[in-house]
Amino acid sequence: MNDTILRTEKLKAFYILDVLGTQKIVQAVNEIDLNIRENEVYGIAGESGCGKTTLLKALVAAVEPPLRIMDGYIFYYADGRAIDMTTLDPEAKRRLRWEHISYVPQGSMSVLNPVIKVKETFRDFISSHVEGRTREEIFTIARGYIAELGLPPGILDAYPHQLSGGMRQRVTIALATLLKPRLIISDEPTTALDVVVQRGVVQLLKDIQQKLQNTIVLVTHDMGVHANIADRIGIMYAGKIVEEGTTETIFGNPLHPYTQYLINSLPRFGDKSPRQSVPGSPPSLANVPSGCPFHPRCPYALTVCMEQMPAYLYLDDQHRVACWLVGEEKYGRKGA
Repeated sequence: MNDTILRTEKLKAFYILDVLGTQKIVQAVNEIDLNIRENEVYGIAGESGCGKTTLLKALVAAVEPPLRIMDGYIFYYADGRAIDMTTLDPEAKRRLRWEHISYVPQGSMSVLNPVIKVKETFRDFISSHVEGRTREEIFTIARGYIAELGLPPGILDAYPHQLSGGMRQRVTIALATLLKPRLIISDEPTTALDVVVQRGVVQLLKDIQQKLQNTIVLVTHDMGVHANIADRIGIMYAGKIVEEGTTETIFGNPLHPYTQYLINSLPRFGDKSPRQSVPGSPPSLANVPSGCPFHPRCPYALTVCMEQMPAYLYLDDQHRVACWLVGEEKYGRKGA
């Protein structure tokens, strides 16, 4: 466990909504166990609406109503001790995030102020985290880091709207990594970017991670991005991690039917045959099916799948899967 930087135990994070006087509970994160290691890129994949963004918010203790941590633990490991983030007061959470953890939310425009130049955003960021720096010292730090990342120096004098979407995303990543955090939590960093620009953004993340030797937790529904950058991948469905393994294992030997659909839907060079997507639609997290939540969409579902959520089967110390079908040699059979 010495290489662990972040760990969760039976983590539950639900949205508690009041709809016309009736309480509605959205089970966005439902009993998730994770063990994130130092100096790795951990990818979280799954369809939109499966709880990925909520999980990230819980991991960085950015939980505000109507979202609540309902149960479980989040341990951050620093200076040889485990800090339970679920018990920290707001000021301690803020200090922990500022000193150790950087969060990159969806969409660069939620980070960059549209009415000030990029250099002023850097100034505000640095001055709020590092005391005693003059304006010129701050701009020198910003220019030096921008140059270190190979980004054009002119971006500091631009307004966000004057930059392309890909360049805005690179600036956001530069801001997130400027103070060399131990842990970077990144939510859909390549959303709405074309494939060529995506490659540049992914390469920047890889270069920074290798240079800083830090940890990145990366959420995206794009399996191609995970293939390029992740060391391990957790497959998330209806608030649960249904399969986890090294990137090679997830792509080379996916065992959960949902994971198989995700992998098989990817285009392949030279293969012009139609790709098959996951049948049906994701369930509402306010009304999750009983048993294995994937069973209404699974062509191999057994009676037990409809009644009981399977425990994890550990194929080795890196690969786990929650599926009644694995190891039972029942693929291809419908019904019990």
